[in-house]
Amino acid sequence: MAQDGSHHQVDHTTTRPPTSLPHPRPATAPGGAFDLPTWVAAPRPEAAPGIFRQGYEWIDPEQAEEAKVPTGQLLWRAALNLVATVATYYIGTFLLVWVTGLLGWYAGTSPEQFDTAQILINMITVGCAAAVFWRTGRWREVGRRFLTRAGWRKNVAPVLARAITHEGPVPTGPLVGAEPVPVADPWFVQRAGGARTAAETLDRAKVGDVDYVRIQRAWESAQADAVFLPAFLDQVLTRGGAAFSHPSEARDLETRKAWHDLLLQQVRLGTTQDVVKNPQTHRLTGFALDPTVLGTSLLAVGPAGTGKTTRLARPVTEALCLQTLAGRACVVVIGASDADLGPDSWYDVVIAPGEPDSVYGLDLYGATQDPDEAAARLADALLPDELTARAESARTTLQQVVGPFNTAYGRYPGVRELRALLSGEPETMGPLVKALREAGRLTVYERDLEHRQRQQDRPDDPGVLLADRLALLDRPAFAGAFTTDGTGRLPFAMRVLDHPLRVRVKLPERSHPEAARILSRLVVGQFVVAAAAREDRSLFAGLVVDDASAALDANTVRGLQRMRGANAGAVLLLQTLMDLPEALRTPLFGAVGCRMVFPGIAPWDGKFFSEAWGTHVVHETVVTHTPDTSGGVVRRAGRLGRKALSGTTAQTESVTTRDVERLRWSPSDLAHALPAGHAVVSLTAVSGEQVPPLLVDLRG
Repeated sequence: MAQDGSHHQVDHTTTRPPTSLPHPRPATAPGGAFDLPTWVAAPRPEAAPGIFRQGYEWIDPEQAEEAKVPTGQLLWRAALNLVATVATYYIGTFLLVWVTGLLGWYAGTSPEQFDTAQILINMITVGCAAAVFWRTGRWREVGRRFLTRAGWRKNVAPVLARAITHEGPVPTGPLVGAEPVPVADPWFVQRAGGARTAAETLDRAKVGDVDYVRIQRAWESAQADAVFLPAFLDQVLTRGGAAFSHPSEARDLETRKAWHDLLLQQVRLGTTQDVVKNPQTHRLTGFALDPTVLGTSLLAVGPAGTGKTTRLARPVTEALCLQTLAGRACVVVIGASDADLGPDSWYDVVIAPGEPDSVYGLDLYGATQDPDEAAARLADALLPDELTARAESARTTLQQVVGPFNTAYGRYPGVRELRALLSGEPETMGPLVKALREAGRLTVYERDLEHRQRQQDRPDDPGVLLADRLALLDRPAFAGAFTTDGTGRLPFAMRVLDHPLRVRVKLPERSHPEAARILSRLVVGQFVVAAAAREDRSLFAGLVVDDASAALDANTVRGLQRMRGANAGAVLLLQTLMDLPEALRTPLFGAVGCRMVFPGIAPWDGKFFSEAWGTHVVHETVVTHTPDTSGGVVRRAGRLGRKALSGTTAQTESVTTRDVERLRWSPSDLAHALPAGHAVVSLTAVSGEQVPPLLVDLRG
């Protein structure tokens, strides 16, 4: 039977003591206030990617194995080994003295020399006995459980406390009290840096974790340039904990649920399970995501209802919004109007093309200064997957009208104007030619306009296709959402990704599904281009797409790889890889660094993940049972009698061990063996450090 469990149901029960000790959530001070000193002082040691570092403590695997032994059995074994040690000492000492006496080693020695020899013999005997029985008696584990401070409080203090309660109240001393919580001065660097008055003001203010990270970031900027130090002092003395707040003046999020550590920009999603498939270093540790792994982008696949939105998209969105309020990130979230991606109060800009009362619209061209680039991105978004073969001609056609219009009027055409230009309506083309002639630029675009006019007479004119696709956006429900002349809603453009901004795009998937697909492709394409083109990359630019089946094309997939070096990343959710064109599936797997599988996927989806995660070497033990035919007449007669009496046949057992390569996760395991509420996820950090696939419990 294979020992790696690659062909069996995954056992997600936990029997092993944790290899990390999860720190409790930050305590609250009296009155329910956030206990900032305790939160700041919580240990955060270095750890591999994916481990929630707040309160993390690594335990040696051998020590974890020893901790599995019950206390009674541990003490009994230690006592037996202690008896064996004492017996070995006396017997060994007697034998050594007797043998050395027979050899005449003590002849002619003085009493002092004899005593020295006896002491040496005793030391040798004790050392040998301790070396033999130290490991078998597990005395190190006994000492850890009962002699160390933490072990005493965990194993002895509760027993004594229960005994004391029968005779009187439990004393509140070091014996049964809670583990002391480390406390730190959160504003030590300000006091040491000459801003003592600011530190005293912050001591009196009500400061949360978002405020602390934001103010510390401002202090680092002030330290980098002494010119900003007076401004820092003035802001803190005037506003206290609200100093340097986000332009929205928000200092936290409503209905905040996930467990965050904003000092490290981590959000905890669950707990890695104690199973053979998980690496020893990632068993029963907190599982977390942060910009160092999100910077390589994450692809999550799972059917509807398995928790992709609730247990992945929403916590990551919440984390990025909090980091935005702290001045360390910007985020764009795309999903259906009814998707559980947080309330509108979480966001600074809410783009809802299908809602008439929406304040913001969408710039179809992304505020791109290059008309050809803007037209190309719009053409890619307009074409459905099945018509990507005509993408190049569609791009050229759109460029032939967008460029002249931008030159003539100083802006890009709106949806209705663009439809008229592609259809060649005289009411639109005539004024355009006249405006170009007056601007002295007609000769530059004359060839494009003539070519566009010749194409209109052909049956395969791409302009007809583009105009039909634009008609999906030219609906009364979208009135004012895509205007470019300043008469509609405020247009949002992706060029603002160098500011701490929270953006929510609500897609009208129920009322206008095909228009929603177009807008999804358009927004994702604009984000990928804008994130990579930023000059100031100090902020992490995060993109969360609740359903990316319509949002990806070849250009977007290539852009995901460029975002790794631009301090940006995307979280892409899919119900199945079959929703993507076949030509995109393999490149997408190569473009993302983090991959996540939820329960219930199809085996053909699992095959992609299984191949991407590859194989590993496992130690396999095979036990073979064969009927025993050895021996003579007497042994054979005995076996026949045994079979007649018990009904069993005597067998011989042979054991074979070998190292073999097995899939880390087979397609069958991914499709059928994942427990509900769990997921398998592999990570790659921006630095290149990789974490093999982990089974994670996302519940709680």
